[in-house]
Amino acid sequence: MTAGEPDGAAAVRACLAELDAAGAEGRGPALDRVAAGAAVRHLLHVLSDRAPGRSVEVRIPPYSAVQVVEGPRHTRGTPPNTVETDPVTWLALAGGRLGWADAVADGRVRASGTRADLSTYLPLV
Repeated sequence: MTAGEPDGAAAVRACLAELDAAGAEGRGPALDRVAAGAAVRHLLHVLSDRAPGRSVEVRIPPYSAVQVVEGPRHTRGTPPNTVETDPVTWLALAGGRLGWADAVADGRVRASGTRADLSTYLPLV
């Protein structure tokens, strides 16, 4: 966490509340950039605690990336198992507002490699 950044768990609660409100009102979410960054990083940390390892790289640009899931360790270049999505989709997945299969099917999550299915680890909240 950096100076001026909200507590990760509080940021998750605030961002999920905004996702819920936006969904109920039929509008796109208006997430505070600092809170969204703290929430994304917090949830990636939770994922890394629940799925320790280095075989899958999970990327949520522009905020963070982590390596998770047990298996062959990747050390150089682009990992063979990657997951990438935007912050709103990641928050929705981790918060149980969106299912893995739906997010992959409609292109909101790009997952490649045999270990890149995170459905057994989600939701995190």
